[in-house]
Amino acid sequence: MKEVALKIVELLEQEYPEALCSLEYEKDYELLFATRLAAQCTDERVNKVTPTLYSRYPSLEALAEAKLEDVEEIIRSCGFFHTKARDIIAASQMLLLDFGGVVPDNMEDLLKLPGVGRKTANIILGDIYRKPAVVTDTHCIRLANRMGLAVGKEPYKVEMQLAELIPPEKQSDFCHRLVLHGRAVCSARKPTCDVCVLHDVCAKKL
Repeated sequence: MKEVALKIVELLEQEYPEALCSLEYEKDYELLFATRLAAQCTDERVNKVTPTLYSRYPSLEALAEAKLEDVEEIIRSCGFFHTKARDIIAASQMLLLDFGGVVPDNMEDLLKLPGVGRKTANIILGDIYRKPAVVTDTHCIRLANRMGLAVGKEPYKVEMQLAELIPPEKQSDFCHRLVLHGRAVCSARKPTCDVCVLHDVCAKKL
């Protein structure tokens, strides 16, 4: 199975040389909050909202002092805006009070932040700190099951299965490439297997 996983990694690297996060950000905490906003919302929508949010509140201090209703109004189109706004303000306050304004570089501390789960934490660990991190979003879970790299839909279990198969230094980029591949080729409703670079190694076709 590891040989198959390595082949999939290699083919995706060739197909998508630039494994970039689709969320736009400049500061570490901006990626943290963009990821929070992306829950049950498209990255495209988030990228339209965050410029306004970060121009209105250009620092953690500003976000920590923001009025809930003002942040809600800016992020309303992302859905679940009350909870997300509350988490962003509370996390800004905690980052300043408990972490010196620095986004933590470890899973334990990241999970202490309001609204941060393993998915968000792994994005920070992989993209900001370049540490091994498997981000089990919907694309990752769907494609990993189709390819035969994982079984089940529980994010943590899929994360652990992929962590065993994908080399640590390639995990974060691999997950970004799964997102790109899921959008371009391996869609949920109608995967275009006939043009898929993984045609010969995907469990769906074997």
